[in-house]
Amino acid sequence: MRRVCLLVAVCLLGLVPAAASAAARRARGRSTSQSLLIAALNQGLARAGAYSGAYVEDLTTGAALYADNAAVGRLPASVEKLYTTSTVLFKFGPDARLSTQVLGTGQRQGATYTGTLYLRGGGDPTFGSAGFIHANYGTGASVQQLVSGLVRATGITSFRGALVADESLLDSRRGTPPYRYRPALDVEGELSALAFNRGWADPLGTIYYRHPAIEAGQQFLSALRAAGVQVPGSTEIRAGLTPPTATPLAAVVSPTMQTLVHLTNTPSDNFFAETLLKDLGARYGAGGTTAAGAAVVRATIASRFGLHPQLNDGSGLSRRDRTSPYDVVSLLRQQSGNPIFVDSLAVAGQTGTLKDELRNTFAQSRCRGKTGTLSDASNLVGLCQARDGHTLAFAFLMNRIYPGYAHPIQNAMALALAGYDG
Repeated sequence: MRRVCLLVAVCLLGLVPAAASAAARRARGRSTSQSLLIAALNQGLARAGAYSGAYVEDLTTGAALYADNAAVGRLPASVEKLYTTSTVLFKFGPDARLSTQVLGTGQRQGATYTGTLYLRGGGDPTFGSAGFIHANYGTGASVQQLVSGLVRATGITSFRGALVADESLLDSRRGTPPYRYRPALDVEGELSALAFNRGWADPLGTIYYRHPAIEAGQQFLSALRAAGVQVPGSTEIRAGLTPPTATPLAAVVSPTMQTLVHLTNTPSDNFFAETLLKDLGARYGAGGTTAAGAAVVRATIASRFGLHPQLNDGSGLSRRDRTSPYDVVSLLRQQSGNPIFVDSLAVAGQTGTLKDELRNTFAQSRCRGKTGTLSDASNLVGLCQARDGHTLAFAFLMNRIYPGYAHPIQNAMALALAGYDG
């Protein structure tokens, strides 16, 4: 038998009959609730198959409530974002922001700036047009804000010179290891320190620009013209580096890391996760690369949380990633007192990837979690407030399974957690 049950046997001797009777009633109540929970979880994992595992812990009491292959590493899929975003919050801090800047090596004569302007990317995944940001994120750093700041700070009404698009903070590999670092629809954008509207060339994100930084430069010049600044149509735009002698002229900052983490975890955004991973590498590692960022995450998760997941990207798209239900629950336990992290999880029946799950059930709004989906993997992890008021941390990792088949199984298991009255 693989199933591991709750161990809560109580032996009461020498009690007066009334006290013994009350204790027996309480013991029978606990046994019934626990038996129902175990039966539901056993049934779910039996349906999920042999390549699945689960772990549940009562964070209120510290008791391990359920374990089935809990130490076996599985494909985490997007559950891996929890490791990435935990590292982001720890290393950057929740109030940090990313800056997209305009610098110059020229001079202003009256209201005309003559010389070279440098548009330097800061690895902000939200940078783009105001309309795109509003439609997709509700908040972010727009090119219109950047141009307004430039015009306000300099008073220019015309520009004569060249524009250099600088994406050098991060490398120019547009994808992640599973796609040999090439652009891929699964990444949900083109990775760049200066991606404009995620590098999307169409509203659905099915066509990408050949050079996202150059496109950002073109959009910047268009925004200048829209703001009333005269810019010749022949203005040169090229990729390059910002020289140390360039003078800062204006900047626009991203939302806080707290908000970026929420925008990553709740909808399970691969582009945000992979960009933030490279940002970690640029600031705290060997450079703005996927490998450097993954190294920062591995080191931080080991030193901060004592965990050793296997990962080589930020979003969980790689099939070289592995983690266990036990490790995920351990992370959730240690982060359960961090309201910023907890609030970044999707809410059952209400938000993000759980918006359409567990609606009109007892688990709606009582469970928060992170989903993880690949073509043959489906995972659900998170926190549930049980009927008895206790907080339960759980991880259901299911591999070699069709996600559409797995979701009802996971929903039934989460509903059993919400109804637990231990």
